[in-house]
Amino acid sequence: MFGQGDSVDATIQRRREVVFLILVGIFLGSLTMLNILGVSKIINVEVFGIPLALTIGVLPYPVTFLCTDFISELYGKQRANAVVWVGLLLNIWVLIVLWVGGALPPTPEFALDDHGGILPSIDPDTGKLKDFFVFYKIRQMTIATTIASMVAYLTAQFCDVHIFHFLKRITKGKHLWIRNNGSTLVSQIVDSFAVILIAHYLSDAFNLKSEPDAINTLMTLIFSGYIFKLISALLDTIPFYFGTKALSKYLQIDPNKGYEEGS
Repeated sequence: MFGQGDSVDATIQRRREVVFLILVGIFLGSLTMLNILGVSKIINVEVFGIPLALTIGVLPYPVTFLCTDFISELYGKQRANAVVWVGLLLNIWVLIVLWVGGALPPTPEFALDDHGGILPSIDPDTGKLKDFFVFYKIRQMTIATTIASMVAYLTAQFCDVHIFHFLKRITKGKHLWIRNNGSTLVSQIVDSFAVILIAHYLSDAFNLKSEPDAINTLMTLIFSGYIFKLISALLDTIPFYFGTKALSKYLQIDPNKGYEEGS
């Protein structure tokens, strides 16, 4: 895949592995951050005059797709898929830590609302939230977001990688912007629907039976999230194009090696 023959200078090989680790680190860090932030806050922003309602967890998400596109372009489909699987294992590890942390004593008693949500626990002496409430509330929402992310993540990321290489193959390695935007835009449709619907269902953020506007709110969040990702995908074409050009030279990698030869 590297396109420079069997004998690769040790310095160049070291560069390739360091850049790969940096891309993987940014990818995994962004993935963990978006799961923890999740649906903990809904923000209202305006992007190019378009009013959007976004869950705060969506903010680092475009970075994950930019990283997998760099890895796909420079290191190939096999490594990109391996990174996707590592991301899935990371999600599972987050779930394990959250479950163990909640299961260890002491386990406080909570007052629950009609939908099973945790009501705030107030210390009668200080009038402030009890410390354990914050952890269990974060635990409840993060578990919901992480499970949703795992489902959406697998489908969207594998969709992104496969479409990226499909477009790269049919364009014979040309038109970088087509595979970068095309793979991300299609995969984000899958992700936007899956992560919002599953996360809000599991966290019971909206009760569809008792809240008449809940469906409209969910559709607004899905639409806003996709528009945000769409704009991000279009904007990241610039750093992806110049980044690929610079890294290809720096790492002495020919991204098109093999595709033009029919492999």
